[in-house]
Amino acid sequence: MILVGYSPHKSDQGAVDLACLLALSDDQPVHVLSVVPAGWGTPAVGDTDRDFQLWAQGEGAEAEAEARAELASHPSVTSDASWVPGRSVPQAILDEAERLRASMLVVGSGASTRHGTISLTSKTDRLLHSSPLPVAIAPKGYAVSPGSRVARVTVAFRGDHTTSALLERVAEICQRTKARLRIVTFAINARRMVTTTVPDAEGAIVAQWVRQASADQQLALDNLAELGMDPAAVEHVVAVGRSWGGAIDQLDWGKGDVLVLGSSMSSSLMARVFLGSSATKIIANSPVPVIVVP
Repeated sequence: MILVGYSPHKSDQGAVDLACLLALSDDQPVHVLSVVPAGWGTPAVGDTDRDFQLWAQGEGAEAEAEARAELASHPSVTSDASWVPGRSVPQAILDEAERLRASMLVVGSGASTRHGTISLTSKTDRLLHSSPLPVAIAPKGYAVSPGSRVARVTVAFRGDHTTSALLERVAEICQRTKARLRIVTFAINARRMVTTTVPDAEGAIVAQWVRQASADQQLALDNLAELGMDPAAVEHVVAVGRSWGGAIDQLDWGKGDVLVLGSSMSSSLMARVFLGSSATKIIANSPVPVIVVP
């Protein structure tokens, strides 16, 4: 099951559309969840607390109805919606994810970001740092046609053991869902070197980065071949740029594309997913939905 953290009254159906795209691609149901403020729960507040609870129940019912209306535009997806009270929105979502045995969480972007871009709200950031499940983030205004499926999955690849394991996991999903797979390694050359003694030293360093990244990708392709995947069917590219935005713009992006990032595991149980500066910059510059996998 794919669980959507839903914020009503945003005029942005991006999270619901992304969840339905992912669900239809892998034959999963979708459950949309809204979290409303919890009451004080103490007898001392009396009528004030009862009035607050009635207001919260009304907000929850309205959010559920709004979510069901959005889900109705995806009739081929098995779906449901509900609301729960909670003092912490991220914790309430995680509690429901455990109860419903969800396989993935989906959220939208902040209301203040530009159309077509991703921004992390404080609640999403907390969710990313607490979730034991993959978290998918929809760009603001993201929309898909009913019946759409994931067409291509791009994996951000560093050539280390962690992203190699992630690539194998994504490759298996792509084989099952018939989505194309692309491997990308980002080479960011942000600072121009100052030198008068070595001709084109900067170019030589970038060329070495590209050679090493290409060699790492070839090893990954060989490993995928051993797992039964045709390497010729896998796109692979090293995207070079002076900024993360510039490197990401080197790639072609289309409808049905998603980008997958692996995160680091924190030693703290209170912060299970750690997003390094690279991952954060990739998310901020991605023109397509991003799935962060712990």
